Amino acid sequence: MIIDITGVELTPGNRGENCKGNGLFMDENGEIIECCCEECDYMLCCWGDNDMVNCKTCMDEKCPNALEKLKGWRKLHPLFIILPL
Repeated sequence: MIIDITGVELTPGNRGENCKGNGLFMDENGEIIECCCEECDYMLCCWGDNDMVNCKTCMDEKCPNALEKLKGWRKLHPLFIILPL
C-alpha cells in the first residue's frame, strides 16, 4: 500500500483512474481529495507507455497492482523472495 504524506492511499497505473490522489475522488466528509500527481513518486506509472509496459513487470511490494502479481508468483514459486534494495 502506498500512502501519500496527506494520508491518501495511492494506486498507480491504469492511467491514474483508480488512484484516490487523482483529484476525482471524495473523502469520507464529501470533500474532493486534492490531486497529488505532481508530488507522487509513482507518477510515471500512470502516464504514457509506462503504465502498460512497466506495470506488467513491476515488483514493487508497496504497489497494489504489483502485489497481486507477487501473490501469484509466491504461489507458483514458494522460494521466491524479494530482497530490499
